[in-house]
Amino acid sequence: MNMFSRLTTSDHATGQVHTARAAAQVMFVLVFVLALLARAGGVGAVELHERFAAYDAQSAQKVDHSAWNRLLKTYLHTSKDGLNRFDYAALNAGGMAGLNKYLSSLQSVDPAVLSRDEQFAFWTNLYNAKTVEIVAAHYPVRSIRDIKLSGVFIRGPWREKLLTVSGVRLSLDNIEHDIMRPIWRDPRVHYAANCASVGCPNLLMRAYSGASLEKMLDQAARAYINSPRGVSFNGSRVVVSSLYKWYAADFGGSVESVLAHLRKYAEPALAKRIAGVTRFSGYEYDWTLNDKQ
Repeated sequence: MNMFSRLTTSDHATGQVHTARAAAQVMFVLVFVLALLARAGGVGAVELHERFAAYDAQSAQKVDHSAWNRLLKTYLHTSKDGLNRFDYAALNAGGMAGLNKYLSSLQSVDPAVLSRDEQFAFWTNLYNAKTVEIVAAHYPVRSIRDIKLSGVFIRGPWREKLLTVSGVRLSLDNIEHDIMRPIWRDPRVHYAANCASVGCPNLLMRAYSGASLEKMLDQAARAYINSPRGVSFNGSRVVVSSLYKWYAADFGGSVESVLAHLRKYAEPALAKRIAGVTRFSGYEYDWTLNDKQ
């Protein structure tokens, strides 16, 4: 083989490599776009907001969450570090039928006939109960992010449309980001919706209810903010949960507004420690599953 032939062969091989890389890049983009379309499929975010914005301010109707209360009492336990841990293994052994029945009952509810507070409790309990069901169905797993339902490049179960409310197919992301956050515009949403992780605010020991909503949301905010998962210290360094970075806009959009939010719920000892803080040294979040140890 002469020099020209060697160069031609080399050029051909290089061209094949470049073509393969280009094809792989195109495929990645295509999969990513399809994943986004899958998430938005059916009803768009704005449409969901509008679809579920209706409520009845005079309604006295209550949703029955007694089944969820029984499940929480049986399978949720407070550990020494203050983290509420769920016994997914025990639920699998004897409680899945009850959980699925409860989820079916919630999906038969029309949220539009409820008061605003009762709606918040409805969506929160639906979100949390479905999260528990998904994790239990795939248990044991190290993290909820290891559960893949939607596609190769999508971690976690949040984008899969696994629920139907008022004839609309919904994912967990739809409930949290397209319904609860835009309708209520309350940062305490992030203390209510539980992602089955150590770094997440606790799954409360009882179901949310419209009658006790404000008290329960404040309780959840205080419990998280005053725990090391919310705010921790390493010498002079102040590290806060990544929730305050990911959803900074919900907490006012600046470090100053996040600090004001933290001070609102901080116990005296914590309030004193963060009194002079003007910046955060870092953000942390532990995605380890909140299962019973």
